[in-house]
Amino acid sequence: MHAPPHREAFAPTMSQCQSCGACCASFRVDFSVFESEAQGGRVPAALAVELNDTLCRMRGTDHARPRCAALYGRIGEKAQCGIYEWRPNPCREFEEGSEACGTARRRHGLTALPNA
Repeated sequence: MHAPPHREAFAPTMSQCQSCGACCASFRVDFSVFESEAQGGRVPAALAVELNDTLCRMRGTDHARPRCAALYGRIGEKAQCGIYEWRPNPCREFEEGSEACGTARRRHGLTALPNA
């Protein structure tokens, strides 16, 4: 049995969203309390800040210079979401190459991606 290929071997086909991280350090991320672990969802409780009876926010995204507490690495170089499989819907719905993606990338000195 052969060892699985190193993650970098998949880099050419890997989505820019799984290595860029600019959106994770540009916007506030609010989501339904029902997506939090405390309410039966999958977003880890330590990363969710309850705002009210219906909304939570990803920890770190409400700062003047937002940076999600689940983001690891260097933006635009090698960044990744520590809870990618459990990320909330706003993160799942964010579109690679969208206008918002371009805005986030420019905030971090990166060029916009072509619309996906």
